[in-house]
Amino acid sequence: FFSGMLITNDVALVTFVPFAIAVLTMAHMEEHAVLVGTLMTIGANVGSMLTPIGNAHNLYLKALTGMPTSEMIGIMAPYSATAAVLLIIITCVIFGSKPVSEFSAIDGSGIEQNVLAPHSDRPQPDEIRVTGYGAGYGGWRTIVYTALFVVCLLAVSDFIPLWLMCVIVFVAFLLCDRRVFRNVDWGLPLTFCMFFIFIGNMKRVPEFYELAASLVDAHPLEVAVVSSQFISNVPTTLLLSGFCDQWRELIIGTNLGGLGTLIASMASLIGYKNVTRAYPDKKGRYLAVYTAVNVLFVIVLVGLSWIIE
Repeated sequence: FFSGMLITNDVALVTFVPFAIAVLTMAHMEEHAVLVGTLMTIGANVGSMLTPIGNAHNLYLKALTGMPTSEMIGIMAPYSATAAVLLIIITCVIFGSKPVSEFSAIDGSGIEQNVLAPHSDRPQPDEIRVTGYGAGYGGWRTIVYTALFVVCLLAVSDFIPLWLMCVIVFVAFLLCDRRVFRNVDWGLPLTFCMFFIFIGNMKRVPEFYELAASLVDAHPLEVAVVSSQFISNVPTTLLLSGFCDQWRELIIGTNLGGLGTLIASMASLIGYKNVTRAYPDKKGRYLAVYTAVNVLFVIVLVGLSWIIE
């Protein structure tokens, strides 16, 4: 939730979902992987909607409108705060009543101990080593990746050109960790490209343009939420910003629209792919649980928007 505000929902999920799966595996609690993955994904999405740098479309709308950061945060603060409370309630209801013994295991001597915090007189793991989720990174790589993160922030803040950032990152990976290029999920950016091509084509259809303009003018928030369920909230922002000047409603609608279906926020695919890659037999269960919990959040937050507005 909090890291999504600063490093975007995508990066938060890339970072923490694999780690969570590794910890659940160590603790023999893999039956909770679907629910934990779902709640982490929602946490990243509702946390990132608070700040301009949390979501790509927030950054786009901020640049388009020239809106001060404090104003954008003020618009989304009630929704992020409400979502945080709802997230805490759900977590407490589901996990809060479990006894400590459920988070322990029996060691070789028959003594019950916490799996993640062994006794100090026994060997303790210094890193998580689970197939597909091993740490394996540290030392100079940590320094390099931290430096690259700073470079990316400088580019987003317009201190250095975007082309220079791309060159620096590409060269750094080429020299330091070229295997990354083999492991990148190229399907995700390709999906974004297809969405943008689709949107560009639809805007050139006169009938669609007229219908979209009339709907967005009358109900910008609701149209943003609904359309995000089918084409994701970033393409929705690019599409609707051409028909709408009610920026407050568009900001709220595109952020709340990131909740709902699996493709409402493309970042959600990261959580889905990480969980289902580790547990291929749980794809259907993940979709069912993810959709059900997201629908609850959408109902509460859209209801809040009607009350506030």
